[in-house]
Amino acid sequence: MTRPWEADASASFARRLGKSAQELGSSKDEDECPELWELDNGDVVVIGRDLTEAYASRLPAGVALAPDERLVVIPGIMLRSAKPDIADE
Repeated sequence: MTRPWEADASASFARRLGKSAQELGSSKDEDECPELWELDNGDVVVIGRDLTEAYASRLPAGVALAPDERLVVIPGIMLRSAKPDIADE
């Protein structure tokens, strides 16, 4: 079965979206996550805490995780700081 979208592992990091975790006070140094990055193909990388197991039994109706997917949590301030970098379309 072919998926409508598949991640392209050959894509490269193009630019950070929003501010770094250190700038937002979500990290003590640059070696810690979280991060939001746009890839050169337009896809987005989310680096955060893997809480797949913690949320797996509590997913809302209609939400599912494929075996190769993980549920990642980032601070809300990180996504809000990225808003100006995210196109409307």
